[in-house]
Amino acid sequence: MSPRNLSRRDWLKQASLLGAAAPLGIASLPAIGQLGVQAPDQLIPREATPGLPAKLFAFDPSLYRFTADEDVFLDDIEQASFLYFWEQANPKTGQVEDRGSADGGALRNASSVAATGFGLTALCIAARRGWEEDTAVRDRVRITLNFALKNIQHQHGFLYHFISAETGQRLLNSEVSPIDTCLFLCGALTCRGFFDDKEIQGLATEFYERIDWTWVLHGGPTLAMGWLPEQGFLKSRWDTYSEMMMMYLLGFASRTHPLTPSVWNEWQRPRFEFDEIAYVGAHAPLFAHQFSHAWFNFRGTHDKFTDYFANSIVATRIHKMWCLELAQRFPDYADDLWGITASDSEHGYAIWGGPPAMGRIDGSIVPCASGGSLVFMPKECIRVLQNIREKFGKRIWKKYGFVDAFNPLTGWASSDVLGIDAGITLLMAENARTGFVWEQFAKNPEVAKGMELAGFQPNLKS
Repeated sequence: MSPRNLSRRDWLKQASLLGAAAPLGIASLPAIGQLGVQAPDQLIPREATPGLPAKLFAFDPSLYRFTADEDVFLDDIEQASFLYFWEQANPKTGQVEDRGSADGGALRNASSVAATGFGLTALCIAARRGWEEDTAVRDRVRITLNFALKNIQHQHGFLYHFISAETGQRLLNSEVSPIDTCLFLCGALTCRGFFDDKEIQGLATEFYERIDWTWVLHGGPTLAMGWLPEQGFLKSRWDTYSEMMMMYLLGFASRTHPLTPSVWNEWQRPRFEFDEIAYVGAHAPLFAHQFSHAWFNFRGTHDKFTDYFANSIVATRIHKMWCLELAQRFPDYADDLWGITASDSEHGYAIWGGPPAMGRIDGSIVPCASGGSLVFMPKECIRVLQNIREKFGKRIWKKYGFVDAFNPLTGWASSDVLGIDAGITLLMAENARTGFVWEQFAKNPEVAKGMELAGFQPNLKS
């Protein structure tokens, strides 16, 4: 099968197999206000999420407030995760390694632009919390954005998925990737919102305005998943619910090459059902319910189709219930030990999860599954993370925090950390604590504009 005919999931899996040889993984809307930068311990106001099914929830789980001890624990996770983005980035280019040893070590010179996008956001969190000197952080942001604009290969502003962190040249015959470019852009825009720095703001704006969103439509109603110089556009499209919502919202708000807002109606929102509970789902790992929410604050809003924040709460609870049902086959799964999303496995990088089940489920635990869901079910997710660290200790907790995945039944544990997995845990932990990433990202006027053009409205207060 040619790459042009691969689905997104098959493409990711093929890329991960290749990577095994080169060690790679792959102003009208409610917002968390214009409040300025908060002290690390200042809590944001939250409104209850309407419409959660009573069968699953006696109360809104997202309203839970962390205890002082839990907040310290999350700070440890965040600092360790940030250290990955600080040390596993090329200091001359700012490009972040796709993956690295959980114990630290030499750079592998294989970057993913998605990991760098998470890294740019991580730099904002670090500056805000004082983990590194402000001057050093700003310098790293400038280096990263400058290199991306001047040295990374691109097509119509879209970057290749995997690149050399030293040269910016394409690696692994990877595709020009709209979703990975968008993850980079989200990081750049977070920096534009947070840093009162004209150079950083200018670079981020230049990167955004260079992107020609209409090119990726390629004559169709939805965006193509990628482009290869050898074969052209992939046949698969971003035409169903997944992590791709951020891509369309930023495309609508583009000043230079905007998408037509009607495109929002063109992608499908499949109705899944589990234990007679319906929700919008995807034949994709759990990260499909997480990634857009790391930057876009969907809490308290809905479009004409659904409330996506409430939907992700439901999807997370259902994922937990599904994992607990699997305990009949894999007795490690328990109320305080669950979570499967795309990650390392004993057999290489795995696109696995559910429901419905996908991939070769074997009892492995993926910490970023609960880490990336901290804003949706904070009490239950932090319980999992605490249990993992307390029960498995140094086998799974290393210099950069949790290893990517491990299997309590076989004793296997990944030796690596993946940038996007450490990234989603870091960003969601910070949002669950303070809403900081949401707040800084929302300072960009395009964020509210994109959501308005897509038809988002405030939820009615009960």
